[in-house]
Amino acid sequence: MHKLRQMRRKSRKVYPLTSVVHPFPAVYSQESETLILGSFPSVKSRENMFYYGHPQNRFWRVTAAVFGADVPETIDEKKRFIIENRLALWDVIESCEITGSSDASIKNAVVNNIAGLIAKSKINRVFCNGGTAGKLYERYIYSRTGIAALILPSTSPANAAYNLERLIDAWKIIK
Repeated sequence: MHKLRQMRRKSRKVYPLTSVVHPFPAVYSQESETLILGSFPSVKSRENMFYYGHPQNRFWRVTAAVFGADVPETIDEKKRFIIENRLALWDVIESCEITGSSDASIKNAVVNNIAGLIAKSKINRVFCNGGTAGKLYERYIYSRTGIAALILPSTSPANAAYNLERLIDAWKIIK
C-alpha cells in the first residue's frame, strides 16, 4: 500500500502558482437566453483552447443529455450546440494566479465583463457550474447584472459525490 501511494504521488504533475489570462472568448449569440458560467479553465481546457476540455469532465455529456442531443466532439460542434440551444458559455474569471486547475488555489482574480455580455444578448438566466463560480458571481458580478445565479453541481471529475445520472437530473433546469 505504501509503495502504491508513493507511485501515485510521483505520477501527479506538480504545478506552480502561475499568473494566467483566460485564453479564449465566450461562446454566445445575440439570441442566447441562458448563461452558464464556470470559474476558470482547467489546464486541459487551456491546452485544448476550449471549455471543459478535460476528457473526464462531464459537462458535454450532461448538457447533451439534458437537450436530447448527441455529445458534441469537436470545438465547432460544441459551439454549434451552445448557440443552437440559446445558451452562452463563459467563465467568471478573466485572469488570476492559479496552481494547475485547482479552484481552491485561485488568487488575485479579475472578473470578466459579464454584464457587458448580457447587454449584447437576451440572457435572462444565469447558472454556475459549481460553487467557486457561484461564490465569485455572487460577490463580484450579481450587483452589476441584477440576475441571481443558480449554482449547479460541478461537472468536474473532482465532484465524485455526483454520478452522471445525478448530474443530468440536477442540470435539467437549464433547458
